[in-house]
Amino acid sequence: MPVCPEVSGGLGVPRPAAELQPDGSVPTRSGADVTAAYRRGAEAAVAAARAAGATAAVLKARSPSCGCAEVYDGSFTRTLVPGEGVTARALRKAGVTVRSEEDVVEREDGARGA
Repeated sequence: MPVCPEVSGGLGVPRPAAELQPDGSVPTRSGADVTAAYRRGAEAAVAAARAAGATAAVLKARSPSCGCAEVYDGSFTRTLVPGEGVTARALRKAGVTVRSEEDVVEREDGARGA
């Protein structure tokens, strides 16, 4: 079931680049605070997962919303740090197993990712 938490939270497509900050806020590169939209989107994703009875989700790697293992550090320099996005964290707390699309793509040798 496809869901985009950022769109569900009220953000458009395309949208300005945003990065998760160490304090949990999510500003755009220009400084606009979109934290509330990210949190609304996370709540909507959890509600959708519960309604569907989902036990697992495949999310977008490194996204400030969906990053599962690492996210950009908030400096807008494309520096990655260990961590998870707003939605990934909310889904995990709700008991949903999360992985990135990179974890499930077919590897060159034909084996499936984790």
